[in-house]
Amino acid sequence: MPHGHFRTAIRRSRLPSFDYPQPTDKMPPAGKQKKKWSKGKVKDKAQHAVVFEKATLEKLNKDVQSYRLVTVATLVDRLKINGSLARRALADLEERGQIKKVTSHSKMNIYTRAVAAE
Repeated sequence: MPHGHFRTAIRRSRLPSFDYPQPTDKMPPAGKQKKKWSKGKVKDKAQHAVVFEKATLEKLNKDVQSYRLVTVATLVDRLKINGSLARRALADLEERGQIKKVTSHSKMNIYTRAVAAE
């Protein structure tokens, strides 16, 4: 370390102290206020049924035959049941012949109402 360097650093760090004016009610605001970020939208947690109640089961058997498009998402949305229960219900309805599978994929099965042959 060169001689005198330390003293120069100390001398530079000593800045004169200023008495800044205290803000009063008569002073105008200093520029724009800082933007406050919103906390974002909070989605309510869905309380879907995990087992069939009597009313839900009756609604499933009665209404699903009138749906033109039947998927897990439509049953979850309309009957307020969870996805695993909806998948079991769709498999059961297909087995009983109330709905007919249109297409099958590893992620989604699409069904439609079974049309009675005349």
